[in-house]
Amino acid sequence: QVQLVESGGGLVQAGGSLRLSCAASGRTSIRDAMGWFRQAPGKERAFVAAISRYASNTRYADSVKGRFTISRDNAKNTVSLQMNSVKPEDTAVYYCAAAPRLPDGLVAVTITAYDYWGQGTQVTVSS
Repeated sequence: QVQLVESGGGLVQAGGSLRLSCAASGRTSIRDAMGWFRQAPGKERAFVAAISRYASNTRYADSVKGRFTISRDNAKNTVSLQMNSVKPEDTAVYYCAAAPRLPDGLVAVTITAYDYWGQGTQVTVSS
């Protein structure tokens, strides 16, 4: 079992920056492929970014490419999402997720690939 806890959400002005963190616990070491998803009011949960077990591979949604960066620190069991040049359309609840079934080097963009989810953290971007 893996527990994921997101932090770092809040209110930010358009054009600003925010850094989200996800702390993983429940095993001696967490080396799962990880991802960030978001869900805006009235919309389905959508892929944002993903990173492979040892950070050799990353993937981004087109809407955040060039503005967001996913990274991980396996020694600390954390995954981060650096959000720059944020826009009002980035407003959503952001979820961290773990995909233990994925082998090294692979990332996943689909919800069904992820077995563990955090509770989410709210990000609100004002215009």
